Amino acid sequence: MKNAAKNAAEPVVSGQLRLSARQICKSFGAAQVLFDVPIDLYAGEVHALLGENGAGKSTLVKILSGYHAPDSGEIVLDGSPVSFDSSEDGEARGIILIHQELNLADQLTVEENIFLGREMTRGWFLDKAAMRDEAARLLAGLQCDIDPCTRIRDLPVSDRQMVEIAKALSKQADILILDEPTAVLTGREVDILFDQIRRLRERGVAILYISHKLDEIKAIADRVTVLRDGSHITTQAVAGLEKDDMARLMVGRDIAQMFPDQIADPSAPVVLSVRNLSVPGQVYDAGFDLRRGEVLGFAGIVGAGRTALMEAIIGLRPRSSGAILRDGQPVVIDNLRDAGRCGIAYLTKDRKGSGLLLNMEMRPNLTLLALDRFGRFLLNRKAEDAALEKAIAAFDIRAADRTTKVGDFSGGNQQKLLLAKVMECNPDIVIIDEPTRGIDIGTKSQIYHFIGDLTAQGKSVILLSSEMTEMLGLSDRIIVMAAGRITGILDGEDRTEHQIMRHATGISDNQGVSVHG
Repeated sequence: MKNAAKNAAEPVVSGQLRLSARQICKSFGAAQVLFDVPIDLYAGEVHALLGENGAGKSTLVKILSGYHAPDSGEIVLDGSPVSFDSSEDGEARGIILIHQELNLADQLTVEENIFLGREMTRGWFLDKAAMRDEAARLLAGLQCDIDPCTRIRDLPVSDRQMVEIAKALSKQADILILDEPTAVLTGREVDILFDQIRRLRERGVAILYISHKLDEIKAIADRVTVLRDGSHITTQAVAGLEKDDMARLMVGRDIAQMFPDQIADPSAPVVLSVRNLSVPGQVYDAGFDLRRGEVLGFAGIVGAGRTALMEAIIGLRPRSSGAILRDGQPVVIDNLRDAGRCGIAYLTKDRKGSGLLLNMEMRPNLTLLALDRFGRFLLNRKAEDAALEKAIAAFDIRAADRTTKVGDFSGGNQQKLLLAKVMECNPDIVIIDEPTRGIDIGTKSQIYHFIGDLTAQGKSVILLSSEMTEMLGLSDRIIVMAAGRITGILDGEDRTEHQIMRHATGISDNQGVSVHG
């Protein structure tokens, strides 16, 4: 049994106590993930749940909403002990969970997803018009311009998240649990979501909010509960905590240096040059140089074309024009294999969708991109196991059982495994898209220092990130894109949030600039 830290005095909450967890314990196989965890949710309160990846947050909320049964402990709803047979049982009692992993049917339309299992009828027939109108009303309340007839598979990830939120709102939740709801949302969409949360709070809904973004916790939450290694650490009023305090409670220590030192040599040789590259409808005449040992950041708002540009460079998107030079020599890159031969690797921002094989264990995930190193006809399992041993140590991948499916890992451990997988190819240039999306602050610092280690070894990194602190803290130079065009480069003292936003929003009037040197 783990010993939790002593609580600070818990703030008095005026609303009605709606849902309590008392001394909840939960194990999966031999691994215990929750140790006597308590939490109270009150009407008209936003209660934040904080902890590192693997702290037990998602397991706790799945128990509160009926997806898992606790091994021991008690759930109390409106003063009476309850046990849920399923998530449907939890929903029937007014407890709605918006999952970190979207729970939508790709082949169905927006309206069909919102009312799946709760279809409106007129007599014997589905009332599609009524469902379409209600779906449109819910989406309008989220200021989301989505046609209810659109299929989920045709929507970008941020719109899918808004559909998931609309679906939850349609169920008239008394207790709403949001697990990392803003991980894929733009700043404007986050503001809209927070407006909805405030309205729900005013209506007396009890809200449990999970996020690794401490700015969000400060902005929206009334109280915060912190878990560490499956144990309850504290429950406190957010008003009395600074972000550094919350980070310290999460990881159990001060994070002395969040980012590695920036040591790039501005006179280092150019290892990658892109000239006049265009992707039809997405990128226009982009050009830049990447130097050995530097982190070159690419900033921009959603739709700027950053991911499209990188995918075109490594052969995942067709180019209508452009040239790529490696160490000054022209190269042809039409697919990932070509990119690998040129020493270029790509770390996708979609680790669950295209980065990892979630239904497989660590070993095949690690070695997939470098199978030729482990045998031509038959795989050398000893060599694979040795590589896995090395990767676990180098990237601090934490898993109780190496045969566990990667889909059951925490987000932080999935991301570290994805980074280890990409580095197994020993690339000289690594393109990293959103390296810490959905990752806790302690693991973020680890990943930042992994990136620093790469550049210290003379490798070069292209970084795409929507987190401004991350972009400024890691990048030696920052290239800004807007509407598919490079609008400027920021170096030295020009690397500020203000300057990034000026170029990203077109205020700089510096459209279509090729950036070299």
